[in-house]
Amino acid sequence: MADIYNFSAGPAMLPRAVLEHARDELLDWHGTGMSVMEMSHRSKEYIGVATQATADLRTLLAIPDNYKVLFLQGGATSQFAMVPMNLLRGCTQADYINTGAWSKKAIAEARRYCEVNVAASSADSNFTTIPATAGWKLNSAAAYVHYTPNETIGGVEFHEIPDTGDVPLVADMSSTILSRPLDVSRYGLIYAGAQKNIGPAGLTIVIVRDDLIGEVLPGTPTMLDYKTHADNDSMYNTPPTYGIYTAGLVFQWLKKNGGIAAMEEVNIAKAQLLYGAIDGSGGFYHCPTAPADRSRMNVPFTLKDSSLDGDFLKQADAAGLLQLKGHPRSAACAPRSTTRCRWKACRRWSPS
Repeated sequence: MADIYNFSAGPAMLPRAVLEHARDELLDWHGTGMSVMEMSHRSKEYIGVATQATADLRTLLAIPDNYKVLFLQGGATSQFAMVPMNLLRGCTQADYINTGAWSKKAIAEARRYCEVNVAASSADSNFTTIPATAGWKLNSAAAYVHYTPNETIGGVEFHEIPDTGDVPLVADMSSTILSRPLDVSRYGLIYAGAQKNIGPAGLTIVIVRDDLIGEVLPGTPTMLDYKTHADNDSMYNTPPTYGIYTAGLVFQWLKKNGGIAAMEEVNIAKAQLLYGAIDGSGGFYHCPTAPADRSRMNVPFTLKDSSLDGDFLKQADAAGLLQLKGHPRSAACAPRSTTRCRWKACRRWSPS
């Protein structure tokens, strides 16, 4: 089978070594005669798998002891509601930074539970920039500040962690987690769908500071309370067991290949290569994102002549460069073209 490069934002490529490892253990995990996907989540064997995955993620991100790591379901989209349900804690207001499609979805959901102050927005640049923090209008009465460090569709990325003082900072890191070193202690809560950088779809990771757990909005369902999962080691009900197992294999692979610092070097090199090719194409390709705010993880580009989009995608597929067309919503962001091609700058998962 010829190598292909899958540029889907998610579900995205996994390391070949991880897939081969999972294949070899598919029918018989460590001599048990069972596949991991058949095991009881309360068996000692599976608890060992989940415990190791948690420990490895803690090591990779240097997660402080006063933070819980939760393995949940529902995707990052469910966190758009769980965050205000759990973090308002008697407040009625929250700050949000609007930098694109996923920020807007988080804002819309939060408005069901509280008054949302959009403290900054890059709508005036068609979401091709990050709003300068000096201009943010933060609300001192806000329960938390929410932002999206990397917008998958728009291809903008924060390259520094915003300073929100004593107000907890919340981040949707679905498309940037594990791509660069991270000071977790600067955050109150981090959440991420696994399908972009960690593993198969169906697993969501939440990293939450202890003091933000345990005071939910009245009427919050049991399964949407972080305390439910923190108190039960993410096993209040049957968790996405195979997703956690696969994520654990990715964590081990990352550790073997130099950890997060090494991945950052790879991602920088790939992004520079791609942006260099786009900018050096004499206008044949165009990246709409402001250079200072360009994402390392998602490199959007259009063709100067949109009539060539179809031929470009056909030739890309023939060359083994798959799923470059981009997200269906991305067409609305492109001023000249109904097709938005997207090159995932980190999906090869290669240490070299």
